[in-house]
Amino acid sequence: MGGSGEVDLEAFTGLYGADPLYHWMGLDSPLMFAAHKAAGGMTSIYRQLGIGSERLFRQVLRDQLSLDADEVTWSYEILPEPDVEGAPRGAKARVLSLDGRVSLEDVDDSTARDRMKGWIDAQRTRLNITAPLKGAVFEVRQGYKSSDSKRQNADLANAAQALGHGFLPVLTIMSTQINEVVHARYTTGNWSVLMGTVGQGDSLRSTYDFVDRVVGYDLALQGG
Repeated sequence: MGGSGEVDLEAFTGLYGADPLYHWMGLDSPLMFAAHKAAGGMTSIYRQLGIGSERLFRQVLRDQLSLDADEVTWSYEILPEPDVEGAPRGAKARVLSLDGRVSLEDVDDSTARDRMKGWIDAQRTRLNITAPLKGAVFEVRQGYKSSDSKRQNADLANAAQALGHGFLPVLTIMSTQINEVVHARYTTGNWSVLMGTVGQGDSLRSTYDFVDRVVGYDLALQGG
């Protein structure tokens, strides 16, 4: 469950019941705990929740900031490594992408643009990022219980690419579920990590506060 020890039914229902997203989705159920214990098909449930979260978040960016489909997407190419003689291997460049983007120059509404710029500047200060930034890119997850080092390394590489292109990398988590070690590593790696907390009034750390106060849509009200 993202921590260092096992949890029983009481701890599970308490943990999931206190998580806004999982409570809204009805995942704080003893049946869900039993399915976890049986090592059943939980991956597909979390995967579909993640896909839905990603699509919802991107649509909110489009609707609230008047952006089109191209403006809310971001990708970059990785060229294949040369072989030992220095010639290209022949493989095509890989295209990697994140789940959302806001470029300040694309936001026509000056009030919304100023809110986003102020938020990005505050995150730069908090993360000690000295490079100028022209926007933010978002990786949206329903939660992040895994401590898979391959995924972590790929995400840290994405953050480096985003910063190199002038964008703040933002890990946008819709629940409160994240591996504690992963959270610390990502923050150290210049990811702005937003968690699915509600009612804290902190748009620098909360997904729902960010979407409400900066983007202009109350996800928590709609979800609850």
